[in-house]
Amino acid sequence: MTTADAAGVLPRARAALRSRLGIDPRALAAFRIALGVVLLADLALRARNLTAFYTDAGVLPRSTLADAYPLGARLSLHAVSGDAWVVGALFLLAAVAAAALALGYRTRVAAAVSFVLLASLQARNPFVLNGGDTLLLYLLGAGLLCPLGARWSVDAVRHRGVEPAGSPSEGGPDRVAGPASALLLCLVVVVYVSNAVEKLRGTAWPAGEAVERVFRLTYLHGPLGGLVPEWSPLLSAATYGWLALLVASPLLIAAAGRVRAALAGTLLAAHLSMAFALQIGVFSAISATALLPFFPPFVWDRVERAVAPAAGRLRRTAVGRFAPAESATSPIGAGPIRAVRRWGAAAVPVVAAGLLVALVAWNGMALGFVETPEAVASVSDPTEGGWDMFAPNPPSTDALVLATATTADGDRIDALYGDRVARDRPPSDARAYPTARWRKLLTLLADDPDPDRVDPLLAHLCERASGFVDDEDGPIRSVTVSAVDIDVYRGETRVDELGSRSCPGS
Repeated sequence: MTTADAAGVLPRARAALRSRLGIDPRALAAFRIALGVVLLADLALRARNLTAFYTDAGVLPRSTLADAYPLGARLSLHAVSGDAWVVGALFLLAAVAAAALALGYRTRVAAAVSFVLLASLQARNPFVLNGGDTLLLYLLGAGLLCPLGARWSVDAVRHRGVEPAGSPSEGGPDRVAGPASALLLCLVVVVYVSNAVEKLRGTAWPAGEAVERVFRLTYLHGPLGGLVPEWSPLLSAATYGWLALLVASPLLIAAAGRVRAALAGTLLAAHLSMAFALQIGVFSAISATALLPFFPPFVWDRVERAVAPAAGRLRRTAVGRFAPAESATSPIGAGPIRAVRRWGAAAVPVVAAGLLVALVAWNGMALGFVETPEAVASVSDPTEGGWDMFAPNPPSTDALVLATATTADGDRIDALYGDRVARDRPPSDARAYPTARWRKLLTLLADDPDPDRVDPLLAHLCERASGFVDDEDGPIRSVTVSAVDIDVYRGETRVDELGSRSCPGS
């Protein structure tokens, strides 16, 4: 190798690394907008059960939370009060921060507020969380370290009056590259790889049986879940197809250009299709959001051309409202604030690099590839936070619920849904759950029917059922909740009563 060849190796290596670990600023902008929208959707869905899940009148009063998760009870802002209006005010504040994040207004502050309030909300009731909630929190944390407001944002207009210098449309660098971008990308790939490893350790996925088993579980059916054809070859192909995508997920970083775009697009389409087939809340939208930073510049070039007329009108409106006046002078304290920002900018790569190492090490311990140090094991178990959705094998038991309220007149209603039911409800009358969060709460309770958690649930169902009856029916006299497990292959049914209680005023 000549000296000239050797001198050219390093720039080529840097360019290759930048194209794989860098993110188009417009991809970060789309990621920011999607994060804000997902946060708003998540808040709207949670608000339907605000009293049930986040107040003292619900299934988890603060005293019960303090016994189960004392640290979360101390740190959660949502646990400061058990009143619905206080929690509602925090929901409203979170919605304002999420909207500001989507618009790119005071982006880093909006992201930080959203992160704190989301962490607080999740700590208020850990029994209704799933892997998507954890991923959303991680994405927000990683996004905090990236320049989410550099493009397609109010901040870009406020700071310059135009799109920022050096943007792809102006011929400048087409990537934001560094430890922060690497952290965001690697976070997503680690989730996929961890899930692939867990699935390959089972038997259902390598045998092509997993998806068929999942769709046999009626409690997981989404809006169109019951319409999926029960054709084994099709469902087996879906099993192998999804497993292949997970195994190929390292190419999201190892590849570039069209290969990377095709893989990210296929994964995104697969996640969105799950939203129609399965009752998984905003999990599909969160997963789709996580894939946006992987799309390369040529994708965003096409997006910008497609939306150019509307984007131009929005930009002119934003410039008129938010662009700084030419005569504006530097505000008092701009010097110290500028110094703090410089220190913060210098710390971001160091923090991101540390988190990247921690991410890989933690998931290595969760998968058993790295031995967990005693100091870590004494504080937390990495395997409890693994990415093992439907892995290593999907369940073979349909988990349903019977929640029955009895009125003073002897009539019976479903305490979760409010409709009339048979006087002696048979196990075949068991139902799925109103929402994915109700499913998580009740299935966890079925696995561990702790009386300290069952009693608040029954008390809340007394109040809930009271809202379904009128004066002619009389007050609710009692409620009973039972878990019904049906083996989808053998047809065997098991009924376990979680609890029963008399209701106040009966």
